[in-house]
Amino acid sequence: MSGQERIRVLIVEDDPDWIKAMTAFLNKEQDLIVVGAAMTQDEALQLAQTINYDIVLMDIQLAEHGLEGIYTALELHRIQAAKIIMLTSLTDEAVMTQAFSAGALNYLEKARFRELPQAIRSAHYHPEAMQALLKELQRLKREEQLASLTGAEREVFELIETGHTQSQIEKKLFKAESTIKNQVNKLLKKLGVRSSKEALEKVRRNGLPEQRNE
Repeated sequence: MSGQERIRVLIVEDDPDWIKAMTAFLNKEQDLIVVGAAMTQDEALQLAQTINYDIVLMDIQLAEHGLEGIYTALELHRIQAAKIIMLTSLTDEAVMTQAFSAGALNYLEKARFRELPQAIRSAHYHPEAMQALLKELQRLKREEQLASLTGAEREVFELIETGHTQSQIEKKLFKAESTIKNQVNKLLKKLGVRSSKEALEKVRRNGLPEQRNE
């Protein structure tokens, strides 16, 4: 490709046949070149420190026993800011959320491999746009979670948000300790967090929805 360097791609995948096929497929593109391939987390981390690359294609199920690709992505980010596209045969929403939380810019099913060249270009040239899209999707997901709160749970959360302690909430709402504790636990579960602090951080980025009638 005259006048422009090719986008350098690192493939992290435990299937050698897939690596071979994708390397041949991507190298046919005038603006793309596969500069390395790793089959394990250790190999990926070693390569990341020895070669120059622009984009990582990461198999989310790098090991048969779990989602090793997610942990590998997190480790790659410790070495340097990496533009990662997760590849998978899974369509589970929870897995997608984990992939984005690990810093992935995109998530593509392997069956849609023909979309890879354009996905690589988008991640390379427009990472901010990709990140903005992901943030919007995450915001919509939070809104969906928050919309499931009852009026009573929302009332408890608003008091937590303004710095009230549990005993103060009990007095404010004239409710027993066990009742408040149950409402807080239900609130955290619905928001998909483990503590009041995480709940605050999540909602402060998005705000509470309009209260609906119980």
